Amino acid sequence: MAARLTGDLGDGAYRNPVLAADWSDPDVLRVGDDFYLTASSFGRAPGLPLLHSRDLVNWTLIGHALDRVEPAEAFAVPRHDCGVWAPSLRHHDGRFWIFWGDPDHGVYQVNAASVRGPWSRPHLLKPGKGLIDPCPLWDEESGAAYLVHAWAKSRSGVKNRLTGHRMSPDGRELLDEGEVIVDGDRIPGWFTIEGPKLYRHDGWFWILAPAGGVATGWQGAFRSRRFHGPYEQRVVLQQGATDVNGPHQGGWVRTPAGEDWFLHFQQRGAYGRVVHLQPMRWDADGWPVLGDDGAPVDVHPKPGLPPQPRSAPATHDDFPGGRHGPQWQWTANPRTGWAAMHAGDGLRLSCLRSARARDLRALPHTLTQRLPLRPCSVEVELRLDAGSPGARAGLAVLGDAYSWIGLERGDDGAARLVHRFAEAGAEAERDAAPPRPAPDGTARLRIDVTEGARCRFNADTGGGFEPTGAPVFAATPWRWVGALLGLFAVAEDGRGPAGAALFTRFRITH
Repeated sequence: MAARLTGDLGDGAYRNPVLAADWSDPDVLRVGDDFYLTASSFGRAPGLPLLHSRDLVNWTLIGHALDRVEPAEAFAVPRHDCGVWAPSLRHHDGRFWIFWGDPDHGVYQVNAASVRGPWSRPHLLKPGKGLIDPCPLWDEESGAAYLVHAWAKSRSGVKNRLTGHRMSPDGRELLDEGEVIVDGDRIPGWFTIEGPKLYRHDGWFWILAPAGGVATGWQGAFRSRRFHGPYEQRVVLQQGATDVNGPHQGGWVRTPAGEDWFLHFQQRGAYGRVVHLQPMRWDADGWPVLGDDGAPVDVHPKPGLPPQPRSAPATHDDFPGGRHGPQWQWTANPRTGWAAMHAGDGLRLSCLRSARARDLRALPHTLTQRLPLRPCSVEVELRLDAGSPGARAGLAVLGDAYSWIGLERGDDGAARLVHRFAEAGAEAERDAAPPRPAPDGTARLRIDVTEGARCRFNADTGGGFEPTGAPVFAATPWRWVGALLGLFAVAEDGRGPAGAALFTRFRITH
């Protein structure tokens, strides 16, 4: 399976994207021979995913830096497009550091001696509305520390500018009020400058920052001899004649041998923001040149690094002992009692009672993972142990609109296979197909996802897989987040325990 999910072609070359799922707003770092990547996680928990590679093409997910999204009370319920935006990953003074902006609360940072943790509790470095995409720099030449961040107009009324601060070397406080160091309104044709990454190179302060919007923008480079500017700018990556729309926002990394590479995202609708790898060089005037003379590459020789096994972030899960793998995230900060540990395999989810039981988008206890870019079949086995009328559990494709297939307990005590959906903006779901009997209270559920994130739902309740007969469902993203695959169990509002559901053998095949 990894051979289908990785960009490694197995012949010394790679094909983009190298991460074919929603690893939004990536930043990359090298420490020794190891490369690490983090990405936006928005309101899901755990947050701040951490990926590892030895060749920038083959990646594995090794954990998360954030157990719960802060402030914890704000993320006790789903806030799908809020939370952790565009983190920056750095290594300084023997520690790993991650800075991110929450558009509603401010700039946070966490740090750890090991990338595998334990990570510090989140520290609110700069409170405020609309503060996004922060990036620190510890200047080895002067010993000074700096921070740059962008602005979200939806919260602050301001965008298209970058603000710079001097920062204490321990990353705990800012030493000035900050000033605008790049004003995009003064650059003809530039708009929505955001996502800055701050570097020191060849005697210059460099800010690599995208502009032009998520779906249609470009990657810019800014340089100045002084941190506070003035900066000159250049477009260094844009779509050109390729089919890679909006190639921008990411990070620069250098290999031990001195090769330069740039990882960035491309917006792919329901699939979210997939990650591309571009070669990088410096021209005669000292400016970076990304991709093929400023256009994204499709197929390219791999970095000059030792060969690695073909790998990709895990998707399969047998849920040993009732525990889920790191590829799963809750749609809000988790609470005790959502999932039960036990001796065997399988995820045992409590059918928690909720007044919002008929809107999966509002449930905090949905367990999710990313929807793969490439066509696939998603399959899981389900047993509904809940006896309470209205208790249900299933497999969902979750976004601004959603659809799910699963089991529900009827008023007569019988279990039925159901398929439901909700349109964007609808407050409750509707039947997508007539219910049918599930005599043993068990089912194998399958969603076949084809090009364009078009989903067909199938189930086996004892006689083999059959389609539900419902129309094809086209997955949709939220505003900033790609569609998600989800497992859930829920019951109608009321009193007393409603039972549980057991999920086993989750598989994604290509």
